[in-house]
Formats: sequence, C-alpha cells, structure tokens
Amino acid sequence: MSFASRTSSLQAYHMLLYRNGVHPEFFNIEGRKRIEHMNYEFELWNFNGGHVCMFDFEGVCLVEVVTPELEHLPERGLVSTTPCAGEKDHQSTFGERITFMTSIQTETLTDHLYLGTYEELLEHGRSEDCLVSHWQGLDGQQNLSLVELQRYSDQVHVQGYHLQSDCSMVLRTQSIFQAGINEDDESLDSTDD
Repeated sequence: MSFASRTSSLQAYHMLLYRNGVHPEFFNIEGRKRIEHMNYEFELWNFNGGHVCMFDFEGVCLVEVVTPELEHLPERGLVSTTPCAGEKDHQSTFGERITFMTSIQTETLTDHLYLGTYEELLEHGRSEDCLVSHWQGLDGQQNLSLVELQRYSDQVHVQGYHLQSDCSMVLRTQSIFQAGINEDDESLDSTDD
C-alpha cells in the first residue's frame, strides 16, 4: 500500500457541527442511545465509519457528525466543517445555552499495532455504555467504529474511535456537550486552535 493512498483515506474524515437536527436518513445507523436528563436530551447514533451526537437544551440543538463521507449531507444549519487529520481542539458556545468542546486526534499505525488496537477496542466495546459496529473493508481487513458516553447532571461526554484498515488509521474524538454557561467563566466565542 502506498503512502499516498494512506494519506488520502486519512484526509477523508471531517467533523461537522450543525445548529439543528439532522435526519437519520443520511446515515446507515447501526446503533442508537438516547438520554433525557433534567433539562437536556441527547441522542447518539453509530454507523460504519462515523457517529452523530445530538444535544438539545432549552430549544437549542447542536449536532456533531464525524464521517468520512461528506457527499449528500445537508448544508442547512451547518456551522462548521473541520478536517480530522492531525490534532485539533475546538470550543464554542451556542445560544448562550450550550458549551461544546472537542479534541480530535488521528494516528496512522503499523499493521501490527492497528490489529492490537482493534482487538482492544472490540473488547472494550462490550460495555453497555458503548455502541460498536465492525465490518470488513475492501482490503479484507477489519474496521471498527466505537462510541461511548458518560452522562452527568449538566453535560454529556462522548469518546469516539474510528479505525480504518485501508490506512491503519485510528481517529479519536473526545467531546463535551454542556447545558448552560458557568457564571464564573468568560463568555466563549466560537474558536478553533
């Protein structure tokens, strides 16, 4: 496998943020989790190669989509599109009601390390807090998408792991959706680092 094909596969991944809900018809959903807690609602979808997180608080909805496929996704409500290659951090507030923070990291591993990471995450995915899909790629190797969440009184933490065998890539996302703004914090504007 050439370095060029590994790079192009890695660069296909993007994180999209929407300011409104996204219809499930855009994704081949493998699993779902839904939380209603206090004043917020949260829904998590997992599909081969990506995930969707929807956080709704007091009429403000924020949606995170991580996917290697940008075609056919809606543009209505799209706030930002961020390539996932490398390491990135993002923090913003929406409607002074939702604080969103995320960290994105990608890594290309040797074939041996990729297989070990795949097996470790597949075992970890047996937890009831995880959604897992795994499938065989065109190269005959195993791919995996795992998303897990932790619920707190005013926030949800989500960790996503997407493994693509064609480039031995591991994409890790860690996101926090928080209801309301802490009065001690300064007002946050949309920022990218």
